[in-house]
Amino acid sequence: MEPLYQYAWLIPVLPLFGAMLVGLGLISYSQATNNLRQRVAVFIVSLLGTAMVLSFALLWSQINGHETYTQMFEWASAGDFRLSMGYTIDHLTALMLVIVTTVAFLVMVYTDGYMAHDPGYVRFYAYLSLFSSSMLGLVVSPNLVQVYIFWELVGVSSYLLIGFWYDRKAAADACQKAFVVNRVGDFGLLLGMLGIYWATGSFEFEVMGVRLEHLVETGALSVGLATLFGVLVFLGPVAKSAQFPLHTWLPDAMEGPTPISALIHAATMVAAGVFLVARMYPVLEHLPIVMNIIAWTGAFTAFLGATIAITQNDIKKGLAYSTISQLGYMVMAMGVGAYSAGLFHLMTHAYFKAMLFLCSGSVIHGMEAVVGHDPVLAQDMRLMGGLRKYMPITSACFLIGTLAISGIPPFAGFWSKDEILGSAFTANPALWFVGWATAGMTAFYMFRMYFSTFEGEFRGNNEEIKQQLLVGTPAPAMAFGPGAMDPNELEHGHDDHDHDHHHSHSPHESPVTMTLPLMVLAIPSMIIGLLGTPFANYFEQFIYAPGESLAEVLEGLAEFDLTEFLIMAGNSVGIALIGITFASLMYLSRKIDPGAIAQQIKPLYNFSLNKWYLDDINDKLFVQGSRRLARQVLEVDYKVVDGAVNLTGFITLLSGEGLKYLENGRAQFYALIVFVAVLGFVVFSGV
Repeated sequence: MEPLYQYAWLIPVLPLFGAMLVGLGLISYSQATNNLRQRVAVFIVSLLGTAMVLSFALLWSQINGHETYTQMFEWASAGDFRLSMGYTIDHLTALMLVIVTTVAFLVMVYTDGYMAHDPGYVRFYAYLSLFSSSMLGLVVSPNLVQVYIFWELVGVSSYLLIGFWYDRKAAADACQKAFVVNRVGDFGLLLGMLGIYWATGSFEFEVMGVRLEHLVETGALSVGLATLFGVLVFLGPVAKSAQFPLHTWLPDAMEGPTPISALIHAATMVAAGVFLVARMYPVLEHLPIVMNIIAWTGAFTAFLGATIAITQNDIKKGLAYSTISQLGYMVMAMGVGAYSAGLFHLMTHAYFKAMLFLCSGSVIHGMEAVVGHDPVLAQDMRLMGGLRKYMPITSACFLIGTLAISGIPPFAGFWSKDEILGSAFTANPALWFVGWATAGMTAFYMFRMYFSTFEGEFRGNNEEIKQQLLVGTPAPAMAFGPGAMDPNELEHGHDDHDHDHHHSHSPHESPVTMTLPLMVLAIPSMIIGLLGTPFANYFEQFIYAPGESLAEVLEGLAEFDLTEFLIMAGNSVGIALIGITFASLMYLSRKIDPGAIAQQIKPLYNFSLNKWYLDDINDKLFVQGSRRLARQVLEVDYKVVDGAVNLTGFITLLSGEGLKYLENGRAQFYALIVFVAVLGFVVFSGV
């Protein structure tokens, strides 16, 4: 198996080669390259497919006990400073490679049907390939510097893909917002990694952890300073994985095409933050304050995302806040030391959330045939309903994803989420309670989405609702309460991938290139959780925390308490069933009027509908505040800085004008000046 590891560098290089070749073609021979649409897609997908096969081979090798393989070369040196680059293949790397390549491969297949009529079809595939390469490069990075390089490349890819339809203001604003918010986190990450290097003299994960622990124990480095470094490093994952308070960019990122929502903002890129926390685990586990901050940040984010998702009417925005909530679970797991549980949920969530997002794209694709390409209409669940009979494959896959994310056994999400809740209860019952309550809300808003989209009567031809949505007037008769749609949503972008504006009376199922990836993703969404059951936790035996031994893991698994598991699992499933029951009463049987409930708790309803007013706070505090500051700085620059320069010039002008009369060329006049000067000197000296 050694030759396989020697050529593992091809995994990130193959999609990079595809992106470069297609990109050069678009730059040099744009029209000819764009005419090779299908051939370009096959080429890009084939390269990623090869990388996927190599990733599965590496995973199989690691499962069979191959030791960690690292290939390094010296990249830069100056005096005693040495910086090496290369790649490492261990259990975590092999797992992440498989997750990224499989999801990216299926998304690329789906893209062929979804973007079939978009003029940017070839450019989109080039961007997809660039992103895949960047994420795969991040996964195989053996040290923090290389992680940071690919971290920024992932950010560039995200910027390009969110703003893919850059001629629309909403998409342009969204990609800029994502860029700015992520720069805040990345600056913290940069400061933190430089601080840790200053303290430990290394960028290697294991070495940093051992040396930092030794420095803190011996008192050579204060606990406060080490904690500060840890918090700064954590700022990177806070931004990339959309944790509070740097989460606001993720819902706006839905302005990109739906395949991007599935690939970047549900399954892979946002998981990069969780992956970095896992990689930095040898460092962070010795900083209890940092671990507590991580745990509570994750718990609060999970709760925040769920409370906002409850009132979202845009199907993609609802899934976006759901992603924020689920990422909070993963981060909370890392914070309480449940290393394998967090990564297990990362894996299961990647598959079922990618499927849910692709299902939403399929729904939008079908709705546009009825309501046209206006996103206010095509993406709003208040105009959907009854789609199950028109889109049976999409509805079945969406239901599977809904059951998985709601934590219903035996679907994948149950096993991973239950393991996180059990670990949280052991660490701190308060954290468990937040996660438990969030689980109930998750089941409620996901089944709210399913019932409102696929059950009941189809509302897409209801002209009254259309007009109410378009003009933003209150719609008390709607299924989602009395709220008005924000007129600003009229500016929001949409997936304008089809320029055929002929409407039909009913939606239709998507083509096979779109439905096939959904069916493939439905399989792991149902069964992959069985790898991590508490009865035989093969996942934890494969992925265990750095510093742990397999013997310790097996000893912990041997202590499995069936009664405790049934109590914990019963609680999590029970709260999920309560959420499902409320959703069915409100949006399926209509025995409870959601509009009446919204009126009774209108302050809370508006609080959720307006996303805790966090976007408004950011706008007032940072956007408007920075503009006011800029105007004040401009005023100072104009009046003080420019004034001082102008005054200097004016004084020079006056002095020059005055002195020019003394320069007349007469020797007698110069002698008189010298005489007056000497006389004055004598007089003043005498005085």
